[in-house]
Amino acid sequence: MGNSSSNNNKDRVLVYSTDPKDQAILNGTAGKDKKIATLKEIIDSRKFVIVFRLETASRGGKTVTVLDKIPAYEPFVKELTKELKVKCGVGGSCNFDGEYANIEIQGDKRLAIKKILDGKQIKYKGM
Repeated sequence: MGNSSSNNNKDRVLVYSTDPKDQAILNGTAGKDKKIATLKEIIDSRKFVIVFRLETASRGGKTVTVLDKIPAYEPFVKELTKELKVKCGVGGSCNFDGEYANIEIQGDKRLAIKKILDGKQIKYKGM
């Protein structure tokens, strides 16, 4: 019953490692580096268009400005969400859904958001 070199590693469970490759496996980010680099290039080149819409459905009659079709590059989306909330003086949130993210800002803040996006040279439609 000796150990042979042909044992499958599939039965083993990684518990702890400081190796960056193992950390990527543990975090679930293995193989996502290329996708993240591509998203960063899209953000840096501004080759995307944000879609605006106003929603009131299932929100208790309150109006929410939704910015949709934003590439799901987490650092960019979170920073933009924070900036929009601060400059508009309202609450909001960001949601990630696959390759796209959306930002929800409380109230009808289309004009204020338009000025911010113009300053950042980001294209938008649906105003």
